[in-house]
Amino acid sequence: MRILHVETGRHLYGGALQVRYLLEGLSARGVANVLVCPSGAAIAGASAVFCEAVHEVPMGGDLDLGFVGRLQRVIRETRPDLVHLHSRRGADVLGGIAARRVGVPVVLSRRVDNPEPAPWARLKYRLFDRVITISEAIRHVLLAEGVSPERVVCVPSAVDMNAWQGTCDREGFQAACGLAPGERAVGVIAQLITRKGHRHLLTAAPAILAAHPEVRLLLFGQGPLEAQLRARIEDMGLTGQVRLMGFRDDLERILPCLDLVVHPADMEGLGVSLLQAAAAGVPLVGTRAGGVPEIIGDDEAGVLVPPGDAPALARAVIDLLGDPSALRRLGEAGRRRVAARFSVEAMVAGNLAVYQELVHG
Repeated sequence: MRILHVETGRHLYGGALQVRYLLEGLSARGVANVLVCPSGAAIAGASAVFCEAVHEVPMGGDLDLGFVGRLQRVIRETRPDLVHLHSRRGADVLGGIAARRVGVPVVLSRRVDNPEPAPWARLKYRLFDRVITISEAIRHVLLAEGVSPERVVCVPSAVDMNAWQGTCDREGFQAACGLAPGERAVGVIAQLITRKGHRHLLTAAPAILAAHPEVRLLLFGQGPLEAQLRARIEDMGLTGQVRLMGFRDDLERILPCLDLVVHPADMEGLGVSLLQAAAAGVPLVGTRAGGVPEIIGDDEAGVLVPPGDAPALARAVIDLLGDPSALRRLGEAGRRRVAARFSVEAMVAGNLAVYQELVHG
C-alpha cells in the first residue's frame, strides 16, 4: 500500500510531529509513504528515512489555487492508493479537490474543534471519504454540524512515552529558565494565540503568586500575541514572576522539572502538550474545552475548570501547589493514563485501519 501524506506545517511540533510518528509506524508495517510538504519544512528531513519520496512544493494557503495543480502532478507521478491530508490551512479543500480530480480516495485529519457553519461543513466534508478526528470532542462538533457519522472516525493523537521518561536536571533547568534555588515552576506550553487562553492565567496570576510567592509562571511558545502578553505582564508588574520563554526544542529536559502544567484554553482539539506533560509525570490543570477532558479524565491526571473562569483556575493551581501528595498522585496517574490511551502504536493502527477499509473494502 502506498499513501501520499500532505502536511503544511513548517515546524516539527503539534500536528507535524504526529505525522512524523505516523510515517515511522506505517513504514515499520510495510506501508510505502510519500510526503508532500512546504519547501524547507522541518518534517522533510526528520521523516525522509520513513518515506519512499519527499516532495517539497510551494504552499501559499487557502487562496493558493495553484496548489491543486501542483498536488495533482505529484499524485499522478507517485500513484498512491490513498491521499491523507493532515493539515487544514491550505490543504484540506484544495487537497481534497486535487485528489478527487485524480480519482484517488482521500482522508482528512481534523485537529481543531472550532465550529463551522453547518451548510458549509456538510458540503466541505463530502470531499473526503473519511475524516479522522484526533478527539471525540472534535467528532461531536462535526456530527452536530450534520456531517454523516459514517464518514467521521476518531483516532486520538499520540505521545512517544520513551521521549518523556527522563529525570529532572535541576541545576540545568534553573540555568535554562533563570530560576533561583527554591523557586518553583508552573508551565504553559502553547502557541501564543487567543484560543489558548493565556489571558485567563494572567488574570489568575496575582492570586496564585500571593499564595505561592516562590512560584514562577513560565509561558513556553511563540505566536502573534507575544508583544501583547509581554505588555500586559509589564503593566501588571509581574515581569520577574511571569516569563515568556519562547519556543523550546528541548521540552523533554524542561517538562520533568515543572511542578505543574496549566492549559487555560478556550478551545482545544486535544492538546498534545498536555499528553507530553502527563507522559513526563507532570500533573495538569486544564479547562473543560474540546478534547482536554479526554486527557485529564475524571480528575485522574489533574484538575478541570470551566473555560474562561480565572478564579476557578487560580483556586485549582493554588490548591494543587499546596498539596505535594496530590501532585505526586496525579502525576503518576497521568503517566499511566497516557500510556494506556494515547500510544503511538494505537494511533498508527487506527489510521492504518481507515486506509485498509477504503483501499481494500
